[in-house]
Amino acid sequence: MVYFGGFLGLIGALTLIFRDGDVAGMPSAVVGGGLLALGVAVGALGVVWRRRVRRRKIAAGEPVPVGDIFQRARALPRLLRDVRQGAYADLPKNRPFIWLLALVYLISPIDILPDLLPVIGVTDDAGVAVWLLTSVSTATGLYLNRERERQRLSNRDLGTGGPTH
Repeated sequence: MVYFGGFLGLIGALTLIFRDGDVAGMPSAVVGGGLLALGVAVGALGVVWRRRVRRRKIAAGEPVPVGDIFQRARALPRLLRDVRQGAYADLPKNRPFIWLLALVYLISPIDILPDLLPVIGVTDDAGVAVWLLTSVSTATGLYLNRERERQRLSNRDLGTGGPTH
C-alpha cells in the first residue's frame, strides 16, 4: 500500500507539473491534485497498517523480518546457500526456483498480457515484479532475524553477550 500510494502521488505530481490540457474532460489541476491527495492518503494508511501488523506479529511471538534493503540484499546469497545445503528449512526448497521463473518471466519478451496494450500490458509485469521483490525481501528479512537470534543465543551461551532481558 505504501508503494502504491507513492506511485499514485508521483502520477498526481507529474500530472500537475507537466499536463496542460484536460484529463478525461476534467482540468489537469483537479486530476493531479486528486491523485496526489489520494496517493498521500493511501501511503499513510499503508504505513499505519504495516505498523499494526508488525505489532500484532510481535505480540503473537511470530518472527518479523529485520534489516534494511542493503542488509537483506547481502543476506540473499547466504540464504540461497543455506536453503540449497538444507541448513535453513524455513524457506521451501522450491521457492528459489519460483523466484527464478518470475525473473525469467520479467526478462522474457513473451507476456500473458502484451506490453503493446496501454496500461493493461504492464500490469502483469508489475504484479510479478512486486510479488518477487516482496517475497525475496520478506524471506531475507526473516533469515536475518534467525541469524541475529542465533548470534544472540550463541553470545549468551558463551557469556559474551550483554545483559539479557
